[in-house]
Amino acid sequence: MTSSMEKDTGVYVSIPIPEGVTLSVNERIVKVTGPKGELERELWQPGLQIQSEQAGNEVIIKSDLSRKKVRAIAGTYASHIRNMITGVTEGFSYTLKAVHAHFPMQIALTKEGNAVSISNFLGERKPRISKIVAGVKVEIKGREIIVSGINKEAVGQTAANIEQKTKIKVYDPRVFQDGIYLVEKGVGL
Repeated sequence: MTSSMEKDTGVYVSIPIPEGVTLSVNERIVKVTGPKGELERELWQPGLQIQSEQAGNEVIIKSDLSRKKVRAIAGTYASHIRNMITGVTEGFSYTLKAVHAHFPMQIALTKEGNAVSISNFLGERKPRISKIVAGVKVEIKGREIIVSGINKEAVGQTAANIEQKTKIKVYDPRVFQDGIYLVEKGVGL
């Protein structure tokens, strides 16, 4: 839950910090530590202050300005901090599914484990390689690909990289519906 004051008096957003999570603010850097790990992010905007309360049970984003842009950025920062708290307590998980009607594709992790190899996509001889962002775990179970981690942006970017590598550009997408598609987003590893 967040609480906001009226726009005439400025911006004031309060975010509760759950048990087992520590949040520290050092100038521009917000650091959140929890049972699943630690996330760090630079959040800075002129005229906007992020403060951790002395009791350690809430973080406050405030500003004396009440401009629309400042309110929007305060809301964005509140969402980032909430996602960081959710990430270190529960984590994020995206499920993708490989679909093929013409050529059965083979999906595997590379030897280094930092990319996903998609072979025989539309009968192509050269495999398509999709990068895995650092800190993200990828599991391949048959036709399902499970992407999980504590950083929501890294998990989402890795899932998008895999999905975009199988985007069909030459053939009619109504006929050739082969590809890897996002089927589920969730919280929890």
